[in-house]
Amino acid sequence: MAAQRHVFIYGLDDFHRQQLATIAGSQRLGFHQLLEHDEAIHPERFPVDEMLAKSERILDAFGPGADAVCTYWDFPTSALVPILRERRNLAGAGLDAVLRLEHKYWARLEQQAVVPGLIPAFDCVDPFADDPAASLQLDFPFWLKPIKAHSSYLGFRIHNRQAFRRAIDRIREGIHQFGEPFDEVMAKVRAPAPIEGIGGYHCIAEGIISAGRQCTLEGFVHHGQVQVYGVVDSIRGGRHRSSFQRYQYPSRLPRRVQARMIDAARRVMAQTGYDNAPFNMEFFWHRDADTIALLEVNARCSKSHSPLFHMVDGASHLQVMVNLGLGDAPDFPHRQGGFPMAAKFMLRVFRPGQVTRVPDAADIARLKARFPEALLKVQVERGQDLSDLRFQDSYSYELAELFLGGRNRQDLLQRYGIACEMLGFEVDHSAAAA
Repeated sequence: MAAQRHVFIYGLDDFHRQQLATIAGSQRLGFHQLLEHDEAIHPERFPVDEMLAKSERILDAFGPGADAVCTYWDFPTSALVPILRERRNLAGAGLDAVLRLEHKYWARLEQQAVVPGLIPAFDCVDPFADDPAASLQLDFPFWLKPIKAHSSYLGFRIHNRQAFRRAIDRIREGIHQFGEPFDEVMAKVRAPAPIEGIGGYHCIAEGIISAGRQCTLEGFVHHGQVQVYGVVDSIRGGRHRSSFQRYQYPSRLPRRVQARMIDAARRVMAQTGYDNAPFNMEFFWHRDADTIALLEVNARCSKSHSPLFHMVDGASHLQVMVNLGLGDAPDFPHRQGGFPMAAKFMLRVFRPGQVTRVPDAADIARLKARFPEALLKVQVERGQDLSDLRFQDSYSYELAELFLGGRNRQDLLQRYGIACEMLGFEVDHSAAAA
């Protein structure tokens, strides 16, 4: 029998341990937490060098048997992983290649070199300049967001100068949350001349490309070969259609459109030098014009899609992350799950308020009895003021995540409606106005 191999994963929790148990060969793998969830994912601040030092101590204490370091979370763990891999000679993409994907301005320059027709006009903005708008060449409207953040944090649709000034004020107040740690990371690479001095306290302004249907390619690069193994639809709603309502797999986009996106993904990944690691890449398809546009690339697999792949394909796609982390070629199943379609629903409200009811154990038990495949992650507590939630998009508040399987889109939506009634979240919006 082969010796057990050990995989260290940032912020590993019980929910994702269950997903890891679905992958091939999981019984021969040891999964270990690398920093606790609250240290790695949602601390008050992200002290990069301290996080790296503690990570090194954990790995050193384990000894020479640490075979892989992985993450399915956003920054800063997406940057910590390549640093540790390079220091310890483990398999995976290096920090320079990761930053060419995740530094929003650097990424656009790389994309401009190989898929110029798929990206919007863009410009760099210093929010702390005396006149941040002075050098802007873009016409209204456009999106303004930090060079590095996640979950649409501090992302604003700008339609006039007054909105720009309001957004700049908000960004100045909150950009340090990711700006400071991102600058710590940037100090560890030699950025090319066009990127010098453009770091975590800068923003990118981009033309609007979000009018079409959005999807995400889940894929990987192994020895220079790009493979896309799934396409997930991202359905948005709310003001400016900027808030995710659900992720739905498999995609309903035409195959010919998906093929064009996959071709673009191959060009972008080759340009950046990213290799031996997973990625996901977000696109829009404008149906009337039959054009595609590239939104962004993430140097990791999406944790949000993990149960969807399990329900449809028969295993969590964390299998791809683990295989590559161990230096192996992924061998991922296809359509071997229990459902033809699956979705992650984000239960949201679009006004501030106070949570007055969340599901109790009996509610959740009834949900599981009705829908055995259902997975629920409640993000709020009774009595919580929604304005205290961290890392929300600029226009909504997320109450919970709900994963469901179904026969088709209509069946999924019907099951979701029933589930929402069973869960019975309640929010008092008048409390916010008081």
